[in-house]
Amino acid sequence: MRWLLFPCLLLSFLVLAEPEAASPSNEFERIEKLEQDINQLYREAQNQSGTARNIIDMQMLKKNEDIRNELEDLIPKRTDENTPTLLKFVRVQVDYLKMAMTFLLKQINKMQSELDAADAEQRLLMQKTLHEVTRFYHQIMQEQWVNFQWLRTLGHPLDKAESALIDTVSQRIDFVSAKLTFDHQQETMLTKQIKAAAEAEKSSLQIQHILAQRQVVSDTEELKNLVALARDMGLDTTEMTKQLFEVTGDLTNELMNTKVLVSLISGWTKNLKDWVFQNTPQALFKLFIFMVILFIFRLLKLLTRRIVTRAVSSPTLKMTQLMKEFFISMSGNIVFVIGLLIALSQIGLNLAPVLTGFGVAGVIIGFALQDTLSNFASGMMLLIYRPFDVDDYVEAGGTSGKVSHMSLVNTTIKTFDNQILIVPNSKIWGDTIKNITHERVRRVDMVFGIGYNDDIEKTERILHDILDKHPAVLRVPEANIRLHTLNTSSVDFIVRPWVKTEDYWDVYWDVTREVKMRFDREGISIPYPQQDVHLHMVSEEKNPK
Repeated sequence: MRWLLFPCLLLSFLVLAEPEAASPSNEFERIEKLEQDINQLYREAQNQSGTARNIIDMQMLKKNEDIRNELEDLIPKRTDENTPTLLKFVRVQVDYLKMAMTFLLKQINKMQSELDAADAEQRLLMQKTLHEVTRFYHQIMQEQWVNFQWLRTLGHPLDKAESALIDTVSQRIDFVSAKLTFDHQQETMLTKQIKAAAEAEKSSLQIQHILAQRQVVSDTEELKNLVALARDMGLDTTEMTKQLFEVTGDLTNELMNTKVLVSLISGWTKNLKDWVFQNTPQALFKLFIFMVILFIFRLLKLLTRRIVTRAVSSPTLKMTQLMKEFFISMSGNIVFVIGLLIALSQIGLNLAPVLTGFGVAGVIIGFALQDTLSNFASGMMLLIYRPFDVDDYVEAGGTSGKVSHMSLVNTTIKTFDNQILIVPNSKIWGDTIKNITHERVRRVDMVFGIGYNDDIEKTERILHDILDKHPAVLRVPEANIRLHTLNTSSVDFIVRPWVKTEDYWDVYWDVTREVKMRFDREGISIPYPQQDVHLHMVSEEKNPK
């Protein structure tokens, strides 16, 4: 606080002289009492040092602040009698603040030079003191502006001194604005350096970053105070208000000013135009390279699919159609994904964090999509063990029909009445799978019953004749016709011819029809469940009245 000593001593010196005009007894008693207190404090300060001297200095400043408060109350109530006395007091304040501003500005320049020459740790301590001195300097400028307004109110303006103060504030606000821009750039640069620095370098950079952050905060506060003062002076503060918003992001009432909004929008538009002008050629070239790489890898994808298609179509591999489609699809997609990653790297995208992000996202998605992963695993097992293929008729997952398509997640089954069913692979793999058309040859199992009174040998000849004449019944393996069961009301024959899988239902329906027709012509009965009811009549003699 030693930097306060000179202004306080100056104040005490200036107020020692009493006004020439006699002061009204009541209106200025308070001011005169405060002046006496300041003189008394000044004399006490001569015998003190260190912290005690600093405390007295602060008391003197407080007393002067009280004098200014009294003047602020008296000036609006001025009269012709007390105006000369008020002028005397205000001019004392003007002279005092003028010399105080000169002194503080020298102190600021001196402390700034010492701060620039100090090491990082010392700068942390000196920076706070410099900020306090600068804040006090701006406060003095605000009070001086108030003094000039008082003089104008009292009818004795100091136009030259007022213009000089306006010029000083204008120069100061330009300097602080430029300083904020520089310090903000330094902070941004240090933030980037810390992210990319090695561990051994981070400690030093972090101290510099803290200094830059504090300096930006200090510059921001100084600029806010100066903008408020400049606005009172009638200066255009549009650019400074815009700068404060861009640095801090704080929304204030000043941003609603039309000039500020226009300046912000025009600034953003200009920045966008500059960015487009500077980056468009490079961006277009990168986009061209990106598209060329994608086009080349698309051609490679098609070429890869053709090569894999030929490879998996080899009869020696004995792959199912599902597995063929899987390898063909995956090979093409893998080639295209590789091309996409290469294309992204060419436009400047760092793939390391992207791939790391995919890994982390994969773990999260894995927990969130457990059922889907279960279907995926089941799809892989179905491809490996091949229980069915495309166009096979199956009974699986509680459904039956023709397999029309399969992915790693689900299987598409078309029912016999032409409905499409999408069945999850986990449901198919976790249940019994019945492949009806997997084998090339199938046996048709049929049972025909005759009556107990019919000729068994004749029946066997008829059944053999029917099978021998049907063109779809295979000779090898040989059909099997046997008397199988002596049932309750019929003698049952089993008829089991072998056919090609695609002829199964044609043979079943043809043989059944032909058996009925031949049995009817040959007089062989086909028994069916029936019940005979016998009625016994009772004579009247046995039932006397």
